[in-house]
Amino acid sequence: MTIDCFAAPWMTDEHQMLLDSATRFFTEQWGPRDEAWRAQGMMDRAAWREAGEQGFLCAGIPEEYGGGGGDFGHEAALILAQGVAGLSGFGGSLHSGIVAPYILHYGTEAQKRRWLPRLATGELVGAIAMTEPGTGSDLQGVRTLALREGDTYRINGSKTFITNGQLANLVILVTKTNKDEGAHGVSLMVVETDEVQGFRRGRNLDKLGMEAQDTSELFFDDMVVPKENLLGGTEGQGFFQLMQELPQERLIVALAGVAAMQFAMKETLAYTKERKAFGKPVFSFQNSRFKLAECQAMLLACQAMTDAAVVAHLQGKLGVDRAALLKYYVTEHQFKLADECLQLFGGYGYMREYPIARVWADSRVQRIYGGTNEIMKELASRFL
Repeated sequence: MTIDCFAAPWMTDEHQMLLDSATRFFTEQWGPRDEAWRAQGMMDRAAWREAGEQGFLCAGIPEEYGGGGGDFGHEAALILAQGVAGLSGFGGSLHSGIVAPYILHYGTEAQKRRWLPRLATGELVGAIAMTEPGTGSDLQGVRTLALREGDTYRINGSKTFITNGQLANLVILVTKTNKDEGAHGVSLMVVETDEVQGFRRGRNLDKLGMEAQDTSELFFDDMVVPKENLLGGTEGQGFFQLMQELPQERLIVALAGVAAMQFAMKETLAYTKERKAFGKPVFSFQNSRFKLAECQAMLLACQAMTDAAVVAHLQGKLGVDRAALLKYYVTEHQFKLADECLQLFGGYGYMREYPIARVWADSRVQRIYGGTNEIMKELASRFL
C-alpha cells in the first residue's frame, strides 16, 4: 500500500517507492524487535547489516563508491519511513546523511574508496564526535588535541553525547591540530576504532528518551592514527567543513520532527475515536476535536516549511539561516504537538507501553541536538 501522507513537491516516484518499501520493512521486520532494543539500550549490530542489504544505507552516495546513487530526497524518504514506523533507535540518518557526506565532499579519492563502500554495506557504522564535556555548540573551543608525529597523529581528549557511540567503528572526530588558533586550528580525523589503540568507549548514556539509540562517551588516550586519516589531507579545514554540512544536519532533524508529528497524530486520532468517556468517544468532545485541529495545523505548517527546505537543498540553495530557523520552528512545534496528543490519552499517555509516551520523550531532545534552539535563533538573527 502506498504511503501518501508525505506527498511532497520534491518526492518523485522513486522516492515514493523507497518510502513505501522502507516503511514496510521497518514496521514488519524491526517493529517487533523495538521493545527488546529499547530494553538493551541499543539496536542489534546485525540490524545495520540488514539495512545495508536492503539499500537503506548511503542511498544518496554515488554508485561508484558503493552507495545507492540517489540524492538527498532518498535520504529524506528513509527518515520519513522510520518515523512512520515509530522507530527512534536507528541512527541511519546520521550515518548516511551526515557522516558519509563528510567523506564524500571533503575526503581524498583514496579516503572515499576506503570508507564509503563499507559504510554502504553496514560493515562500518558511522558516528561524528563533536560535543565535549565542557564544549557544546562552540566548536571552535574543542580541546581534543591531535598532534602530528611523523607519519601519524597522536590524539588525546574525550567526547560525549555521541550518537551510535557504542556500535560505531568509524568516527569522524573534531580535533584541534593547532591549539593556539580558533576556527583555523580545527581539523577532522577519521578513526577506525578497530584499527587503533588508545580508544575506549564509556557508558551507553541513560537518556530521558530514544532508549534504543546508543549514545555514548568516547575517550582518546594517546591514540595514534595514520596521517592518511586526516579528512581531506590538509590541516585547519575542519571548521569550514563543519559549517558547510550543518544545514543538511538541521534539515535531517526537521524531517525527523515532521515524521514524529505525523506518527503522533495517527496514534492519537485512532485512540480518541476508540476510547470512550462518559459513554461516548473522546473524539466527540469539542475540546478534543479543537485540540486535534490545532495539532493538524501545526503539522501541516511544519511539513510545508520542511518540504520547501528540501526543495531548496536539492537545488543547493538552503542557507545556514533558513536551516537554523527550520530546525528551531519544527522542533518547538513537534514537542508542543506531542504534549497535546499525550494529554488526550489521559493517564495512559504517561505509560511507556503506549507509543505516544515514547514520542513525547523522544521529541524533547530535538530542541537540543544539532545545535540548541537558542543557538539556532542566534545564528538566524545575524542574517536579519
